[in-house]
Amino acid sequence: MRSRSTLAFAFLFLIPSLPAAQTLVTAIAAEDLKTHVRYLASDGLAGRASGTPGNDSAARYIAGYLHEWGIAPLGDSGTYFQHFQFIASVHAGAGNALRFQGKPLEGGVLNAVPDRDFRPLGFTTNGIVAGPLVFAGYGISATDSSYDDFKNLDVNGKIIVVLRFSPDGSDPHGALTRFSGFPVKTRTARDHGAVGFIVVTGPVDDADDALIRLRFDQSFGNAGIPSVSMKRSLLESLLAGSGWTLRTIQDSIKARRSPVAFPLAGVTATLTTDVEKVTTTTANVIGYLPGSDPALKDQVLVLGAHFDHLGMGGEGSGSLQPDTVAIHHGADDNASGTAGLLELAQAFASARSTLKRGLVFAFFSGEELGTLGSAYYVNNPPIPLARTASMVNMDMVGRLSGRELTVYGTGTSPGWNALLAKENADSSFTIKSVPDGFGPSDHAQFYGKDVPVLFFFTGTHSDYHRPSDTWEKINYEGEERVVRYVYRVAEAIDVNPDRPAFARTTSSSPGQSGDTRGFRTTLAIIPDYNGGVDGMKISVVRPGGPAEKAGLKAGDVIVRMGEKKIVNIYDYMEMLGKLKGGDKVEIVVTRDGKSLTYTAEMAARK
Repeated sequence: MRSRSTLAFAFLFLIPSLPAAQTLVTAIAAEDLKTHVRYLASDGLAGRASGTPGNDSAARYIAGYLHEWGIAPLGDSGTYFQHFQFIASVHAGAGNALRFQGKPLEGGVLNAVPDRDFRPLGFTTNGIVAGPLVFAGYGISATDSSYDDFKNLDVNGKIIVVLRFSPDGSDPHGALTRFSGFPVKTRTARDHGAVGFIVVTGPVDDADDALIRLRFDQSFGNAGIPSVSMKRSLLESLLAGSGWTLRTIQDSIKARRSPVAFPLAGVTATLTTDVEKVTTTTANVIGYLPGSDPALKDQVLVLGAHFDHLGMGGEGSGSLQPDTVAIHHGADDNASGTAGLLELAQAFASARSTLKRGLVFAFFSGEELGTLGSAYYVNNPPIPLARTASMVNMDMVGRLSGRELTVYGTGTSPGWNALLAKENADSSFTIKSVPDGFGPSDHAQFYGKDVPVLFFFTGTHSDYHRPSDTWEKINYEGEERVVRYVYRVAEAIDVNPDRPAFARTTSSSPGQSGDTRGFRTTLAIIPDYNGGVDGMKISVVRPGGPAEKAGLKAGDVIVRMGEKKIVNIYDYMEMLGKLKGGDKVEIVVTRDGKSLTYTAEMAARK
């Protein structure tokens, strides 16, 4: 494993001069918001992906303003930067090899050339496997038994080669499309006993016969078996004498809606995979203003927003336009929240003498990778979480339409709704209240640690996670209104002599509780997307949920549920799809090097 860090080098230098000096004012102004968003969403920052120079520049920009306003650093070694590492990419090692032996081959042997004839997949397990070769069609086994490439096909102990996509091609709305992703196919192969996985792209789907790009999937991580993509020209030579070509196979499956799968008689394969993970450093940016009230100054209110985005996009980035490699500017997501937090920092810095509790301004990196920055913060808090009275988060607050403002976490403290109503006495906003403390942003990590939260959000739009989320589309006057409202709410929390009481919510926003989307059951956990382990590491255990009741803890790595081996998050998702509320399942976890077994009673998703 190699390690590189752009931030570690950049932070050896002094904080650079700011792009534009600003007069310290208490007013939160649309023009100031525009200044920040235009810089953060500019081409020069190239989408601010975590671990990139653009992300580093954004971090230094933020730190420069905190320094100018006299806000104390709360990061590592007296800086504003709280560094953490994550797996950013993978690259092929020197040990990849693929060898075929058998009668159809000239001379009886074919040694494939790495990166010309085959390439490891980014989620492969490293290792060496050998066995008979089986062509397993599309590698699909539909749960409703409408289509099953593995029916009457023995792949136990064998290496399988499958076609990419499904009989529906690359149609995203096809009936079998949900079974065509690599996480599902490799899991299906493992479940049927295959020891290796080779995928080729058929001539119907790609005239160029290109290998699949080597990339890292933050949520997938590990397939559990050695896995590669291969040129179909090699498979065509292995099919010689079978009476089939890949074209006739694809045409037959499409016409008859019936699998074509068979052992490649007399052919064995030896597969070696070697992929090295590249660990990169990024950093949260954290500043602090102390409180002055003798009874309250040891408590802090965390104000947060993430400043990272999707960089240049592309496949696997989270882009909703993955076929386009271009700057994903992220003006609303989340230059808008970052700009809003900078305005809050400036305003509170000007009013520091009035603060009762301390204020922490936390600008998170790694949110788009699975709230990595906020997860690191809550597990390595510069001020103990026991002293954190509450957390207020802004993510995508730049597209206010009319008066509609969504606030998550309204059920995490008994006084939140009354406070929101009081500060909205002039009915500036129509508040959509979402009680749940879990949700699609950094506040969920704090709620998972029993901290009351509020999350302000103006809604999604057609530019979300696309290159078209640009600075000129922000409603700056509307954002000014939102940020001023957040200021009033935060100020009221800060000066209230009573610490906000924490409450556990019973509702769960669909798809946002941290488990997965669309399942009937929940274990009530948030996965750790930067786990870097074999299994499914738990980041947060939701209070009162099945996992907590069973005895599971944050940091545990789930390696088995029932009879199912859990190698990655997709194995876990499969189990959620099979279970229903009230089912009891034995769960095996590793904790501090020990294997522990618990029994959880699954809860129905509400």
